[in-house]
Amino acid sequence: MLKIWGRKNSINVQKVMWAVGELGLPHERIDAGGSFGGLDDPGFIAMNPMKRIPVIDDAGTVIWESHAITRYLCAQYGVGRLWPESAVQRSAGDIWMEWTQTSLQPTFMNGVFWSFYRTPEAQRDWPAIRQSIQNTANLFHVLDKHLAKRPFVGGETLTMSDIPPGVQLYRYFSLEIERPSLPHVEAWYERLCSRPAYREHVMVPFDELRGRLSF
Repeated sequence: MLKIWGRKNSINVQKVMWAVGELGLPHERIDAGGSFGGLDDPGFIAMNPMKRIPVIDDAGTVIWESHAITRYLCAQYGVGRLWPESAVQRSAGDIWMEWTQTSLQPTFMNGVFWSFYRTPEAQRDWPAIRQSIQNTANLFHVLDKHLAKRPFVGGETLTMSDIPPGVQLYRYFSLEIERPSLPHVEAWYERLCSRPAYREHVMVPFDELRGRLSF
């Protein structure tokens, strides 16, 4: 049985859970992190010395870091589906996984979600938040241009490359912030919202995080 450690409203855990849902993998998710704690337990540290979620144990194969886990699950269980058989197609989509890791997620999650949503109103740095909102919009414009020529990030069908950027959308479109017109991103979001695994594992309420810098 695949075991997954992490709380369901963690955006990095959601990447893994969405992949698991799309692949239809039997699994057990164990609440960890945030208000659940457990990251300082010796057993958890033995699996991930960085003391972060998510972590998986797949019949003795222990993996941490959300993108590494996503790639593993897709390669192990989703060849020809979430894991394209062509190395060329994989690399074309893999670019956007890395782009999310290095550009989109730090800009949006750190600069907007944390600085705006998770920071108490009295402590918000509005000039910095507004700049981060604009920077996030600029990045989504890049993705919007890419999606103008294809329905999904990696091509004609959903692949692993949709997962890291796709999990950002539920929060982005839920926050009370200014957003530019992004017709192709919005159409892609609608396609994702029609998928049961996305609705179950990504469209998870996060109200308990509002104005909360720590648990």
